[in-house]
Amino acid sequence: MDSPPVRVLIVDDDALVRAGLSMMLASADDLKVVADVADGAEVVAAVNQHRPDVVLMDIRMPRLDGLAATALLRGRREPPEIIILTTFDSDDHILRAMRAGASGFLLKHTPPPEIVRAIRQVAAGEPMMSPAVLRKMMAYVAESGADPRRARARDLLDRLSDGERAVAALVGRGHTNSEIGKELSLSVATVKAYVSRLLTKLELNNRVQIALLVHDAALDD
Repeated sequence: MDSPPVRVLIVDDDALVRAGLSMMLASADDLKVVADVADGAEVVAAVNQHRPDVVLMDIRMPRLDGLAATALLRGRREPPEIIILTTFDSDDHILRAMRAGASGFLLKHTPPPEIVRAIRQVAAGEPMMSPAVLRKMMAYVAESGADPRRARARDLLDRLSDGERAVAALVGRGHTNSEIGKELSLSVATVKAYVSRLLTKLELNNRVQIALLVHDAALDD
């Protein structure tokens, strides 16, 4: 049987953006826009009503911004995946979004096929960031090595076994489960089990936060 379509909620205070995204996503048979709302303050009610798998979230909104709304949703027992979709690409926005638990960060000028691919990817449990955003995040974290987060990150990673640390390091480089499996001669199922253990041991929400922790710790130093 065919899998049900990925349910998508659009959150943006620009009505034209919401309409454009809805029309674009309607062309993908495996995606379904279940609702759109104009402010982060409306997100919780919309998620409760429509149960989306993925939320496309703007950052700058009048009452509750996308970063606060992301943190609110990721605190739920069964949160949807969240992709930050915005015109703002400052280092601070990127890191705050990732630390809040977003699974991806894309700029609004990202080509439509890449947005569709990102939704499919995060719905399948793989994070998605544009290459430019990933490079910016890694460079920014590397430059802030004196940050007190480094000691905390290294302390957390010291809890891991050698195998878990190897998987965490590859997650930090943006590798998919399949790529990690090939690198370490593991099955994809085994890699998934490792990632699940990492999330539990490190008390994190998703693999993007694992990647941030790895970069905070400068694991490759």
